[in-house]
Amino acid sequence: METYKRIPLAFESGSGAWLTDTMGNRYLDALAGIAVCGLGHAHPDIQKALSEQASKLVHTSNLYEIPLQQQLADELCLLSGLEKAFFCNSGAEANEAAIKICRKFGHEKGNPSPVIVVMNGSFHGRTLATLTATDNSKIKVGFDPLIEGFIHVPYNDISALEQVYKTCPGIVAVMLEPVQGENGVVIPEHGYLKKVSQFCKDQDLLLVLDEVQTGMCRTGKWFACQHEQVLPDVMTLAKSLGNGVPIGACLANEKAAAPMTPGSHASTFGGNPLCASAALAVINYMRRHKMDQRVADLGITMLEQLQHALKDKDGVREVRGLGLMIGIEMDTDCLEIVSKAQKRNLLINVTAGNVIRLLPPLIISDDEANQIIATVTDVVTEFVSG
Repeated sequence: METYKRIPLAFESGSGAWLTDTMGNRYLDALAGIAVCGLGHAHPDIQKALSEQASKLVHTSNLYEIPLQQQLADELCLLSGLEKAFFCNSGAEANEAAIKICRKFGHEKGNPSPVIVVMNGSFHGRTLATLTATDNSKIKVGFDPLIEGFIHVPYNDISALEQVYKTCPGIVAVMLEPVQGENGVVIPEHGYLKKVSQFCKDQDLLLVLDEVQTGMCRTGKWFACQHEQVLPDVMTLAKSLGNGVPIGACLANEKAAAPMTPGSHASTFGGNPLCASAALAVINYMRRHKMDQRVADLGITMLEQLQHALKDKDGVREVRGLGLMIGIEMDTDCLEIVSKAQKRNLLINVTAGNVIRLLPPLIISDDEANQIIATVTDVVTEFVSG
């Protein structure tokens, strides 16, 4: 089905931060499969974990205990401070699980029509529930009727949240991204997330954080909410969790998870031994190499250098970022910059129409980071010069 408008470029191999196409050309990857391949391509630890596990056992189903899944749950709960885990195959599925948790939580409180507050500019997935939660009218066209039970408010505006709570009975949860990735790397002011967290506590609402793109050290912390020492009730993960192996996770505290009883949710492939082995290899490598601190340090350096290089460029509105999640906002649509970078053997993308988004593998070297900065500066300069 023609659901993708693909770039006419195909890759046959990769190593670290580099990809090689079918013609033998090498490209520096500053997109990492849209924040997926945090450890880069063909990482030896992932290779080893997958190969060894595939030679023993790939799948048994969740009808039986899966020791590697339990081990992974323990690791993620330890890292996040949450207490329960449900495994699935993608970020959208993880967010679906979170939405079901919120609704079950509401029904347990005697609310027959629970409402979830979501944010303007959000992206949570393309299933019917996550599409409804997402604030993007273009991708909703043709899929009506969407489901009920969501209300949108402005992002980074605590007063808007407080006001809608007064006027909308039935609210049971607030769901948001700590940094909005698809909306152009939109970073709320420091303190916003803590205010939302306190508001949810005061009103006995569930706080759901979509860390699908921001989680697993991408922003310089294991999870972006840790920049403000916020502990949500529910957190969703995917993307970098498996380094390209499809796995998602919905983590929750005891209060949120309690209504989810046997039969209330399930996944055939979720948390199977193969995927769990890959995710454990990712966590073990990130922990050993203190990936959170490395990303924090390198992210500051890259952001400062890009801001300096682009500060006087006409057409550049803002350069912003957190860790290795960087956005360069232009004052006009700039999709052609993707092809300009590709001609220089650099892979990037443009989101929200006018934001150059950089999501390189977390394992890039200083030299590779400098190459990204230099090439991006060149293509932006070329673009604004006409």
